[in-house]
Amino acid sequence: MLNAVTDEAPRPTTTPPGALDRLATVVSEVLAPAVLVAALLLIVGWHAGDTPGVSRWWGLPGALFAAVIPLGYVLHGVRNGRLTNHHIPERAARRIPLLFGTASLIAGLLLMLALGAPREILALLTAGGVGLAAFALVTHWWKMSIHAGVAAGTVAALTAVYGYPALLGAPLVLLGCWARVRLTAHTPAQVVVGTLVGALIAGTVFPLLR
Repeated sequence: MLNAVTDEAPRPTTTPPGALDRLATVVSEVLAPAVLVAALLLIVGWHAGDTPGVSRWWGLPGALFAAVIPLGYVLHGVRNGRLTNHHIPERAARRIPLLFGTASLIAGLLLMLALGAPREILALLTAGGVGLAAFALVTHWWKMSIHAGVAAGTVAALTAVYGYPALLGAPLVLLGCWARVRLTAHTPAQVVVGTLVGALIAGTVFPLLR
């Protein structure tokens, strides 16, 4: 049965965490949205540098505005007690950090557009902004999994850049989904929908704009 307030499946309190719980925790940290977004921007930025005269390091400022600054805002909220932890388990508490992340990303996009960033980076930031806005909207009613959405979007974006071999990363998406359900951070429906939304946005907006 789901908790009607938090949209989460209640975890039994009498069972100590085991090896699977520890594994799920590690997976959730390694495949955290900020980690994947930063890595994706660096990879795509390096790829954009294949064009003569284009720096391979455009992904760095992109990662700053899309991942580092939003994560810093969340960690500040954790330190001053506004947020429980950096994964923001409470659905209602997610809205403001998501809107802040969207604003940070838009600011970075406008700055990098003015500085002449390569098209691939601008397209990726735009797709990320669309994704953040979609998750912020849905979060008003339902706790769709951001972990799953970003993981699926990462694979979709890499597939657009490098072709079908990038689909070898799909098992990591499934692993991330398993981890979030295992930790009762999300229900199966929330990770499935998050995966579909993330893959759809990254798999359409990014290729269309790049």
